[in-house]
Amino acid sequence: MARYKRLHAKPRNSLDLLPFASFVPTEKHTLENTAHLYLLSAPFVSLGGLSPNEKEIAKIPLPLKPRFFRKQAGLTNRWQSRFPPSCDLLGIAQASKAARVSLNETLMRIMTVDAPMSLSEEQEALKAITEARKGSYSHAFKTVPPKQKQRPRIFSRQGDPNEMLFSFTQKVTEGMEPDVTLRCLDFEWELHRMYFFKSQVLSQLLATAVQNTEIRCYYKQHLLSGWKHTEICEQKQRTPKVTIALEINDSDVTRFAFAIALKNLYSSELEVNEEDVLGILASANVLQFPSLFQKCIQVMRSTICTSNVCSYYSAGCKYQQSSLITECERWTEVNLVPQLGSQIHLRKLPLELLQKVLRSSRLFTFNEFHLLRTALCWVFLQQNPKIQIIPSYDTVLTYFSSLPKICAFLEREVGQRYIAIFQSLRLHGITSSKHLEELWKINFLPLPWLTRILSDHYHAEPRYHAEIISIYGFFFEIKAVRHDASAYSFYMQRVKHADPIISFFTAERSPVSLKQEREVKYEIKVQCQIDGKWEEFTTEKRTQRFGVKKPTCKSMVLKANIPSVPIYVTFSLLFPSS
Repeated sequence: MARYKRLHAKPRNSLDLLPFASFVPTEKHTLENTAHLYLLSAPFVSLGGLSPNEKEIAKIPLPLKPRFFRKQAGLTNRWQSRFPPSCDLLGIAQASKAARVSLNETLMRIMTVDAPMSLSEEQEALKAITEARKGSYSHAFKTVPPKQKQRPRIFSRQGDPNEMLFSFTQKVTEGMEPDVTLRCLDFEWELHRMYFFKSQVLSQLLATAVQNTEIRCYYKQHLLSGWKHTEICEQKQRTPKVTIALEINDSDVTRFAFAIALKNLYSSELEVNEEDVLGILASANVLQFPSLFQKCIQVMRSTICTSNVCSYYSAGCKYQQSSLITECERWTEVNLVPQLGSQIHLRKLPLELLQKVLRSSRLFTFNEFHLLRTALCWVFLQQNPKIQIIPSYDTVLTYFSSLPKICAFLEREVGQRYIAIFQSLRLHGITSSKHLEELWKINFLPLPWLTRILSDHYHAEPRYHAEIISIYGFFFEIKAVRHDASAYSFYMQRVKHADPIISFFTAERSPVSLKQEREVKYEIKVQCQIDGKWEEFTTEKRTQRFGVKKPTCKSMVLKANIPSVPIYVTFSLLFPSS
């Protein structure tokens, strides 16, 4: 046995190699038909011979190198043999099987994606292929001239929206021929005038076009003097097919969304999908289709989420829909920090919406610092529009810390437009010293702002200071209280081990004494500087049996008038042997 090597021969004339030229409507489909030819002839070429329809493919040169085994051709189950195809029964069967299933509707759509055919052309092509296969691959082929007028087509994500629209209208109108051609978006849409009453724009365009057509027909009838009266009446009764044009400058109107809007002209129940609702809304506005427009607003109000709240808000402002604007604002007030603040969609949030939400009394946040982080992240995304994922808080801090330290970010020219946002924050609600230190390091807020925050914290501090100490299973609270500008009092008191004032961490890791009373020697000493001299106030050393109930639980109170700080307080305790 011997095997052939597969050769790729280029045709001398592409027209000689089109066994299915009957389905080629225009010259732009020549390449596709050549591909069809090679798909059909590949099974026979792999066997080393010619397909039934081709005589011009170069034959494999001789002599052939003898082999004892067949060789698989490509990734298929076809084999090559040194014998002529007529002698290779296995090869003939495999080639016939491959030719029968080589071209189907799906494959033709894929091959003709760059120059798509209309539905009628595809049906004719499939019919021609079927007849050619049934006719034993006749060498004579028939060429059908291209049609003078093709059905209009448009681009879409899934299939052809215009063909979808045409098939839908044919079902609704029970096969009635379209009588209006709408030229819009560089395509022609074939419609029926009886359904134009829902659109004010189409109705006006049609009325103008019909009026002009009737005037032309009137002059034509009078010029043709040979016409009879009955012929003129019949001509008047005929509905002339008119062509209207609509220019759309709105970038939100897509071809697919426009097709859906036209489809709703024929339907009593409006259908709007969430995916294309913005384009359908824009199309309804252009067509002045009020019921469809309100249907889109209703769908948008009920489907607000992180991915569309910003675009819905912009659409509400564009078309002055207060109900939609209010719904978007209300959603953002609740979900700005919990949801939107952790997703990349935060970058699309308009400045005016963010500022309005920050000033709202209904704004929800875990704490004021979380709201500040969200605002910082939003500014970071505005300054870095190419970022595709939500940054971490450390990344935001690193970015602002890397900027020059000449002045604060909000004092720069680029930061002036963001001042109103941070003026809307309640920065006095940030009480953690760590968070305040971070704000100081990134040099984002102006220095007077930080000074005012720290000053407010100082004046808002509690008028007392207390700490819990644990000694041999006994818990004491030491406390300093300021009564007015210069009056202070200092004391200590025993607390129970189960008292809520004791933290879980302290109680869990400290021994607990169950004694009701315990003798304790103590001294409270206060030192401060008054008029440049050090003064000392003390209770002296005292002995007291401390219980767990008043009045035995509280020590002597040391009172002093101290005009200025700092104040140094010492509590000394000694447990005598018992």
